[in-house]
Formats: sequence, C-alpha cells, structure tokens
Amino acid sequence: MSALACEVAECRRCPRLVSWREQVATERRAAYADWEYWGRGVPGFGDPAADIMVIGLAPAAHGANRTGRMFTGDRSGDWLYRGLYRAGLANQPTSADVDDGLQLSGAFVTSPVKCAPPANKPTPLERDTCRPFLDRELETVDPAVLVALGGFAYQVLCQYFSIRPRPKFGHGVEVPVPDPGDQGGNESGSGSRRVILCSYHVSQQNTFTGRLTEDMLDAVFARAVNLAAELR
Repeated sequence: MSALACEVAECRRCPRLVSWREQVATERRAAYADWEYWGRGVPGFGDPAADIMVIGLAPAAHGANRTGRMFTGDRSGDWLYRGLYRAGLANQPTSADVDDGLQLSGAFVTSPVKCAPPANKPTPLERDTCRPFLDRELETVDPAVLVALGGFAYQVLCQYFSIRPRPKFGHGVEVPVPDPGDQGGNESGSGSRRVILCSYHVSQQNTFTGRLTEDMLDAVFARAVNLAAELR
C-alpha cells in the first residue's frame, strides 16, 4: 500500500487534472492562505485489512487536495468521519489534517479518481485512466462490503465486478457481487462473499438539503458492519 500511495501521489497521466490540482494549490482559498497545499494525487486511507471499503468520487479541491488525505479538511469529510466514528470504525470523529491522529479500524476510504477535478466532474477518460489504482486497492484490501457514496462510485464498482444489468442506485440499496464462475447472477446473492451497499454522497448538496441525514448515514454504516460480520 505504501508503494501504491507513492505512485498515486506522483501520477501525472491526466493533463487537465494535473493542471487544475496544481492551480488550486497555488491560487489558494483565502481561508487557507497559510497552508502548503498537497496538490497531488491522493491515495486511499485507512485499515489495509479492512472488511469495509468506502468509495467516494474524487478529492475536493480545498479538502483532500489541500491536506493530502481522503475526505479530510472539508464538510463532506466531517460528515463521513463522524459517521465512521459512531459506527466504531474510527478512533475520533474529526479529520482536519494528516497529523490529527485519526485512525480507522475495519474501514478503508478511497475514490475512483485520485486528483481533484474541475467542478468536481472527472471525464470518462480520466475515470478510466485512474481506474488501475482503485483496482489494486480492491485487490489488496479485498473488502467484504463496498459502500458506494453516490452514483459515480456505484457505476465504477458495477463495472469492475461486471454486474449487468445494473440495479438502480438508491440509498440503502444492496447489490450482492457474484463470485467468479457463479452462474446464478446477482439477484439472490447466493454464493456471494461481497456486497455493494449504496449511500447518497456526503456532499454539502445532499447534507444541507436534508437528502442525506446523519440517521440515514448511520443506518448504512450499521448495516455495513453487520454485513461484514456475516460475510466473513
């Protein structure tokens, strides 16, 4: 995982993303004028032997792109790590910077795109170019439960596991992942040792409007913990 983290940080394969992440790191938000921005690819964070993997979209321009840690330094991260803490998967409810002492146990947090994209919208080519990093994280961590924060992460996971047809995304939707060679499909989940568990993203657009509440997020993580115990 350390070697992979270095590769993510050093990657320059997507010119548009490299240009944007570095521009943001130079033209800093006034509130963070004294910060030395990370301004590089952001690797996954957490327990490398986790049974639960949380997958978002991409680093936030003034969050993870500033701090160098997934979902750290912005309000989306505040929501996420409070939820993980309440579920017993984090040792503290706050995530401000890489030296704040945060540790995850049983959970790993990452995203399909490792660089902050303009307008928080990576292109399909950028998504596909970055995909080998997520593939290696999935292979290394080998989680039982994959919490997809939003439709973008859900689509990427369904593509990775060749789930077709793809069930409609919705908060709390569970999609069993068929094991290789399983001819039963993903409808019953028989024989599956992995499950994709969907959640609305912890973006301000969802949390400010009440589309996602803390009770809803807690229910997803409680279910993830129970599923992980059942599948392992």
